[in-house]
Amino acid sequence: MSGIALIIVFILAIIVMIVAISKFKVHPFLAIMAVSLILAIIAGIPFVDTVTADGKKISGIPTVIGAGFSGTFSSIGIVIILGALIGSVLEKTGAALKLADMVIKVVGKKRPELAIELMGWVVSIPVFCDSGFVILNPIRKALVKRTAVSSVAMTVALSAGLYISHVFIPPTPGPIAAASTLGVGDNLLLVMGLGVVCSIFPLIAGLIYAKSIGKKVKSADEIGDNAEAAKTYEELVAEYGKLPNGFNALAPILVPIILMALGSISSMAGWTGALDIACQFLGKPIIALAVGTIFAVIQLATAHKMSDFYNITNETLKTVGPILFVTAAGGVLGKVISSTSMVSYITQHAEVLSAVGIFFPFILAAILKSAQGSSTVAITTTAGILAPLLPVLGLATPVKSVLCVMAIGAGAMTVSHANDSYFWVVTNFGDMTPEQGYKTQTVCTLIMGIASMVEIFILSLFL
Repeated sequence: MSGIALIIVFILAIIVMIVAISKFKVHPFLAIMAVSLILAIIAGIPFVDTVTADGKKISGIPTVIGAGFSGTFSSIGIVIILGALIGSVLEKTGAALKLADMVIKVVGKKRPELAIELMGWVVSIPVFCDSGFVILNPIRKALVKRTAVSSVAMTVALSAGLYISHVFIPPTPGPIAAASTLGVGDNLLLVMGLGVVCSIFPLIAGLIYAKSIGKKVKSADEIGDNAEAAKTYEELVAEYGKLPNGFNALAPILVPIILMALGSISSMAGWTGALDIACQFLGKPIIALAVGTIFAVIQLATAHKMSDFYNITNETLKTVGPILFVTAAGGVLGKVISSTSMVSYITQHAEVLSAVGIFFPFILAAILKSAQGSSTVAITTTAGILAPLLPVLGLATPVKSVLCVMAIGAGAMTVSHANDSYFWVVTNFGDMTPEQGYKTQTVCTLIMGIASMVEIFILSLFL
């Protein structure tokens, strides 16, 4: 099968996958793998490895699926695990709270919406957004009582900050997986840098909307007294005992960034000898995050919680397991697509897709996100689909590929609604009804996604 018929089959396959995940509650791993197999059969990929008359070897379906699956694990598996482990340690030791306190000291209590948004943005870099919301919610409540600002405004602002870094900035698994799938896994520093830059428009949009909707929607948690709220905060801090100092809280995140920066600088500056070897070695994401993990373990030991290390690691592996398998399944789908004639056909008619360009990843990710709920699934699946299409879309250079990662992330935040677990975390912990959740969380994620894409498009004109 080739040409337009193959494209139609591909579109139908994606629709079937979305329906299976969202409507029939099939696990994304099974849905993606099943669709990949069916697509491979219909597309005419041989059942077994074959050799043509001219000696060209054509991989069969088992080989294609195996290569797509194992390739993902070899390139990104360890990075995702270490990034998630660092986040878990930061959460368990109270370092996330310390980071939040540091942000509030910088921004000040006179701008509570901005403070809580930036607090969420910082904390969600190493910590999943839903965990981050649970961690920071007591602080949000305390600030509501102390400053008399709208509870809804603070809820939306916190949710916005958490969500933005969740889809844009490693070591969150989604952006890491997308970067690796699109061939820029060794340029995580560039991904982080552009992730920070691409956060500007959605942070502004989220803050403006939070303040606006806070004047129109009222929630139940605006009732209470200041003393109770303050006690809640103090009790939360007391649960961790003494919070880590600023260096210990930052080191697991900051040290890997510095090491990856040194690796990039060494390459660009053309360093040679032992210094270059050391920088290149330590600057690889796997090694850099391993060093970050060591600092996280030191933090755990300092907090006298080494006895919890086994359980923390075990729970982290349980958390990242589904992410790893879904990511690998996305790699399989991408490998199947690249093994068909669809890419060559699209290449021959590239003018159609090139007109869409950077908006194509956004649209595809937004469709997947809205349909099945998980931002991580949307990011990894979209990246797997787009990997073989980057040259066609004119996004094959490292910078353009990273912009593609950003566009996927923007789509993966559009939109959060009832099929998204984060929607219910925000709604329930924010003491809002589902209807209020749609007016706040759903609309805000739509606005932020569009704002992000506008910024990404502007950047694409100059980068």
